[in-house]
Amino acid sequence: MFDLALSIDELVLTAKAEPTMKITKIEPLILEVNHRGDWVFVLIHTDAGITGLGEASHSSNDALLVAMVEQFSVQLAGEDPREISSIWARIAKQQVGRVGNTAVSAIEQALWDILGQHLGVPIHTLFGGAVHKRLRLYANINRHMKDRSPASFATAAKQAVDEGFIAIKLAPFDELVSPHRIRTGPNAASRPGIERVKAVRAAIGDQVELAVDCHSRMETSEAIRVGHELAACNLFWYEEPVPEAFPDELAKVAAAVPMPVAAAESVYCMEGFRPFLTERVVDVIMPDVKHNGGLMETKRIAGAARMHNVLVAPHQPAGPVATAATAQVVSTDANFYVLEHAWGEVSWRANLLQPAERIEDGHLILAAESGIGHRLNPEIVAQYRKSIASVRDSSKALST
Repeated sequence: MFDLALSIDELVLTAKAEPTMKITKIEPLILEVNHRGDWVFVLIHTDAGITGLGEASHSSNDALLVAMVEQFSVQLAGEDPREISSIWARIAKQQVGRVGNTAVSAIEQALWDILGQHLGVPIHTLFGGAVHKRLRLYANINRHMKDRSPASFATAAKQAVDEGFIAIKLAPFDELVSPHRIRTGPNAASRPGIERVKAVRAAIGDQVELAVDCHSRMETSEAIRVGHELAACNLFWYEEPVPEAFPDELAKVAAAVPMPVAAAESVYCMEGFRPFLTERVVDVIMPDVKHNGGLMETKRIAGAARMHNVLVAPHQPAGPVATAATAQVVSTDANFYVLEHAWGEVSWRANLLQPAERIEDGHLILAAESGIGHRLNPEIVAQYRKSIASVRDSSKALST
């Protein structure tokens, strides 16, 4: 065990003084989840018997992501997995778009997991030590929902609250898809979404925090109008009412509505976050460790957000591995606000990890074990694993 008082640079130098370690294989692993998609993991195997774990879910194209991971397996075989910055710089510069950045992010997560295991410390120690040992969660009920009625949303939200969650998020605006929709008046396409929000607020009471995700489906004037209509629901944030690609428009909405605005869940790397970090566009940014380049980029983004007193609430509607990885890094940030939890997707979520994911009174308990703090449960993996061939075949069928 190494002295926890050592700096990250000293820890890395100490690790490199140890016998050499090499990557032998990088393996994609897919588990079948539900109608909203699967969970995709990346395993980096080494000749030292240490296996690193990362998550690459929600890339938008699992078959292409698998192909990229397999390409990285060939490219990185024989490399020292402790050379994280060097490896990241090489593979990140090759990527554009969501799939490539997701693959890179998962590999980077797994490399930090290897280093933490090798040194016998959790990743949060490598990033300076935890400020938060209990991380506040909000339950995103959207991925659980099949029946999209206001009553069904209300029932799910109340169930999450009964389980101990103290904050809820829903994505209610299913009807905001046509560019020709009615935008004002009693028949506005936003009306059903507003009714869903009102039903949830009535079900959970005034003491539970409530957030609304708009999935970037509005234009500016519509977003401002809807924001004012939702004022009575006392939202703790109004998420991506307009696309994050238009930060000036987001800033206009944030200045006009009576609640905080959150955005930037699909932005890649520090460079992509520049509009949100050089000026105060929104109140809360939502970096996603699966897409934004990984743990170190998340740390850098969170640090830069402090310049404008912007809070950091990581986007994380995926599996427990990405949640655990996110917790390891944002636990070290003073401006961490709240972490997303994909509530109600599968009954076996917590047991996928060993030790199991711990959620108490609406808070995630930070794992203290080495690396990411968890391993995959082989029994759960065996039960829900999808063959890589079936993923490829499904992709081919869609393209024909």
